[in-house]
Amino acid sequence: MSDTTTPIVTGTDFITVPTKDIAASEAFYGGLLGLTFAKRWGKMPGAEYETGNLTLALMEPEAFGGEFRKSGTAVALRVDDVAARREELEAKGVTFFGETIDSGVCLQAFFADPDGNPLILHHRYAPV
Repeated sequence: MSDTTTPIVTGTDFITVPTKDIAASEAFYGGLLGLTFAKRWGKMPGAEYETGNLTLALMEPEAFGGEFRKSGTAVALRVDDVAARREELEAKGVTFFGETIDSGVCLQAFFADPDGNPLILHHRYAPV
């Protein structure tokens, strides 16, 4: 039996990235990683940066009634060349965790932002 119900969800608009210091996060994501600034959340400590297909919404959770807890879910950031981008970031002081992994379909290099939120440089070289 086929389900002809229209999906409730039609896409993903953004993910939130918790931070203790919005200015430091903006310097990391906008300055160091070079992501494009999209918008600030008024006078609240929140700002959005574009990755090309997903918005990263940086926010200080305490200002919104929450509690800071670093993310347990890594964001895989698509790059054209993992080795070159890793070398570039290491030269700027970013520490990576272990060696670059070749999964057989993609290359991945693991690191974190200043608040400890996990990130991955990712390049898929095999067809999807």
